[in-house]
Amino acid sequence: VQLVESGGGLMRPGESLELSCIASGFAFTSHPMSWYRQAPGKERELVAEISPNGGSTNYVDSVNGRFTISRDNAKNMVYLQMNNLKPEDTAVYYCYGALSFGRGTLVTVSS
Repeated sequence: VQLVESGGGLMRPGESLELSCIASGFAFTSHPMSWYRQAPGKERELVAEISPNGGSTNYVDSVNGRFTISRDNAKNMVYLQMNNLKPEDTAVYYCYGALSFGRGTLVTVSS
């Protein structure tokens, strides 16, 4: 299993950013996928999850209405669109699927 995230960066409050994750080494279309994040000094938390066919999604309350998870099963890709970013969104974001995490991509939100 290999999960590779990309798209992190330094953002200002209120800006938008899209993270991407490309998956390989497992039957992508059969697995739910998720995004987790870990802020400095805090435990890793589930941010968003999506069902194998993309028909069902769930979000942690703190991002509901601002973040959107999606997937492209033809490309083995998972995305996290993040709008109206806040400083408290600063974290390393990890793609998760098939019992594996990627290495993460850092998102920093600061004015």
